[in-house]
Amino acid sequence: MTTRSYLILHGWQNHRPEDHWQHWLADRLTELGHRVTYPQLPDPDDPGLEVWLTELARRLDALDDSGERVVVAHSLSAVLWLHAAARGLKQLRYADRVLLVAPPSGSFLAGQPEVSAFAPPALDTPLPGPARLVAGTDDPYCPEGAHRLYAEPLGLPADMLPGAAHLDLDAGYGPWPAVLDWCLNGTTPLTARPGQNA
Repeated sequence: MTTRSYLILHGWQNHRPEDHWQHWLADRLTELGHRVTYPQLPDPDDPGLEVWLTELARRLDALDDSGERVVVAHSLSAVLWLHAAARGLKQLRYADRVLLVAPPSGSFLAGQPEVSAFAPPALDTPLPGPARLVAGTDDPYCPEGAHRLYAEPLGLPADMLPGAAHLDLDAGYGPWPAVLDWCLNGTTPLTARPGQNA
């Protein structure tokens, strides 16, 4: 088996609850023998963009380079990745592929004082490596639609999931086999969790 390194990044107000799909994913990948980093980012309830960018660079620097390096970023961390790309953060090139999950819209972020600084930059900088986007078609944190706001201007392949909302615990996203499949095989499209009602 090829051993990979995974960096899993959470979003705003996420304290890595054990029932969340990211926690489930980290556990499954670890059980399969991969190297997994799933850090608690600083001040998740009142995050600082500069602090999170510094932490992102540090975590990418620490990835083992002996195998494929994969990043899975949910919600606010998906937008963090876009800020890092806009600033030319050199560590982004360490990621061999990236999954951006349910990025919130700029209009939503601008209306939240705690995260208004994360409102996305202009999307005129190509991402530095292969990336894919997955989002719910009915995400309350991205009412304009992630495909139109992010996938189209960035030229990203995207999987839009009806009824998946923000792909979080509130939407029922505990165990999510499709994200594990993508982590193990980057060409696998993302699908809804089993039993989800569209």
